[in-house]
Amino acid sequence: MGGAGEGSSRFVCSLMDGLMAEDTTSKGEKHDLLAEAKEAFEAAHEAEADNRALAAEDLRFSRLGEQWPDQIAKQYQTDGRPMLTINRLPAFIRQVVNDARQNKPSIKVHPADDKADVATAHIINGLIRNIEYTSNADVAYDTATECAVSMGWGYLKVDLDYAYDDTFDLDLSIERVSDPFSIYGDPSCMDADSANWNSAFETEWLTEDEFKDQYPDEDPTNWSGDNANWASDGKVMIAKWWRREEVRRKVLQLSNGVIIDKDEAEKEVEFNGYMVPQLLLFELEGITVKAERETRSHKVSRHILNGGGVIKTDKWPGRYIPIIPVYGDEVIDDKRKRHLRSLIRDAKDPQRMFNYWRSKATELVALAPKTPWIGPKGAFKSDGRRWATANSENHPYLEFDITAGGPPQRQPLDTGAAAGALQEAMNASDDIKATIGIFDAGMGSQGNETSGRAILARQRESDTSTFHFQDNMSRAIRHTGRILIDLIPKVYNSERIIRVMGEDGVPSNVPLMRPVPVQMGQGMPQVMEQGPNGEPMQGVGQVMPGQSQAPQIKTFDLAQGKYDLTVTTGPSYTTKREETAVQMTEMMRAFPQIIPLAGDLLVKNLDWQGAEEIAERLKAMLPAPLNGGLPPEAQQQIQSMGAQLEQSKTMIQQMLAYIGKLEGDNTADMANVSVKQYEAFTKRLSALGKIQADGGANVTDAPGPNGDWEGIVAAAEADKLHATAEKERSAADLNAAKAIKELRLPEAVQMPMDGSLPPLPRRMRGY
Repeated sequence: MGGAGEGSSRFVCSLMDGLMAEDTTSKGEKHDLLAEAKEAFEAAHEAEADNRALAAEDLRFSRLGEQWPDQIAKQYQTDGRPMLTINRLPAFIRQVVNDARQNKPSIKVHPADDKADVATAHIINGLIRNIEYTSNADVAYDTATECAVSMGWGYLKVDLDYAYDDTFDLDLSIERVSDPFSIYGDPSCMDADSANWNSAFETEWLTEDEFKDQYPDEDPTNWSGDNANWASDGKVMIAKWWRREEVRRKVLQLSNGVIIDKDEAEKEVEFNGYMVPQLLLFELEGITVKAERETRSHKVSRHILNGGGVIKTDKWPGRYIPIIPVYGDEVIDDKRKRHLRSLIRDAKDPQRMFNYWRSKATELVALAPKTPWIGPKGAFKSDGRRWATANSENHPYLEFDITAGGPPQRQPLDTGAAAGALQEAMNASDDIKATIGIFDAGMGSQGNETSGRAILARQRESDTSTFHFQDNMSRAIRHTGRILIDLIPKVYNSERIIRVMGEDGVPSNVPLMRPVPVQMGQGMPQVMEQGPNGEPMQGVGQVMPGQSQAPQIKTFDLAQGKYDLTVTTGPSYTTKREETAVQMTEMMRAFPQIIPLAGDLLVKNLDWQGAEEIAERLKAMLPAPLNGGLPPEAQQQIQSMGAQLEQSKTMIQQMLAYIGKLEGDNTADMANVSVKQYEAFTKRLSALGKIQADGGANVTDAPGPNGDWEGIVAAAEADKLHATAEKERSAADLNAAKAIKELRLPEAVQMPMDGSLPPLPRRMRGY
């Protein structure tokens, strides 16, 4: 069974830096594991025995054409009778499978908590698309669907491998299972998608030489021969037993909002040459434990074993068994036994009847030339040799002897039996369509329907009767996405560059775990180009040409936040683009006037070589409003406003220079006033001292009968100069205010000033 062995050499998980760590299991524990594995395998084998027998019969009947029962086939061969096999079932199978190929389900990831964001969800979507592309996941999906339709179930699986031969980076892949009989599931799980499997087996038969090549340190003969399922024809069965166990663990909520496993927090790490618990480092940073609780989780391990012992045990990093079943028509009876049925399970008897009646009609028609010649006795005497071979050889003429009774005549053929056989064959053909649920319109044949609406309704009826096969495939792909979302944070958890793929199939590279400038948009975030030292080639924080907003600094950490998924089913991106191009072409034929306005969109959806370049050129020829620009009227208004603004700038600069001159003159006048005030005050003090020295002790510098009249006169002159200076300064301020008022722009032209204009002087900023 080579299907389960596909990718067996890909498992190098014990070397993956602890990601899939090798388990240390004692010999006693391995013995117990082997006993438990044999018991689980026997239970799965017994539960699936009936489904496997019927599935093998369906597969051989529909795909290999083994449609005649052995006893009837031997009887027909002994009698030399025609035994035709006109297999009509593959056409119905291909109809369902190819319809599913044209409408593939796609995984859509969405943020599920406050730590997740839409940009990272887009990156995970692109990563999953890249995983599907690089691992040929479409082959895995198609194979599983074809097996489910043909025999009742199929499988696909998620695997893990190094990205390249010379790197330690890991990549996930989606692998196909070409032999569904090599997988044994968990008989106790009745989930529609079997997401809660706790046990599963991948089996592979190896010769002794093959076993020694893969496991040179193991003895292929040390297995117990009491179980016929584990040894056959000198071969040894190697089983990969996937086992999921429920575990209880404690989680801590830290004061900074981070949730961490308690075991992880208590692990010792190196700090200044000492090994200390990680939780202690959190406390040194002021981070404390806010809450603690116990939670339930699952751990998955994979045991490689043969009939004699456990060869190897590995721990899987995820919490799901990475084998995904795709079921066909599922029926659970009153004894809680699951029956998995194929599309053609009920069509085998009508197919047998069709083969029988077509063979019978062929036999009846083939016997028609052997109808014997009848004539009177003695009529064949002269040319008896040629008359004896008349039914097996072509003779140019036949002679007969004239006797009483007339010339020889051939016995008339009874065509009633052949016509009845053909009618029964047609009835059997109708029975095949009725049991499957796909009629002539669904197969593309012309039926009794004449109108387009009636034909579409008949086709939709056929699609509805077989839709459960596609729906079960969607469930399987949803579980595949659930497994990938669980594994991605554990696999892509280091600083590296990953390739993501957009919905249009265009790949791009995204750095993880380091800050990068990102252009955020409606779809996939675009990482900006960086220099050799990681600096952005374009200015972060500025809106670049062709962008709607400025780039942002973003660190993509796929382990932050929780994400959920949905699965959508529909045509592929290529099919949608082709349909879009056809409909746009029809619309432009009906409305040619929109070609200059939307011609670039049409060319963009065509598969020409150079279509993108032509679309860009057509886009450049679009009118300004459709090309990210402004209407001509707005552009003229902006140009007019720009001219007025430049003129206003010149006038403002001139006025500011004039105001500066006035302020300078005012400053000089104030300085002269201060000097004259000082001189007058000095003269007043000198005169007062002289009077007092001559005996006028009662003389003061205050105005009055005994005052210093000379000083008073000087002070009056100084006050006059001061008042004059203040008047001139007020006049200058008034002139400046009037100038500013005259320079004020009209309402339609007012625009906020940028930093290129010189600021107003401090004293003038209130106007």
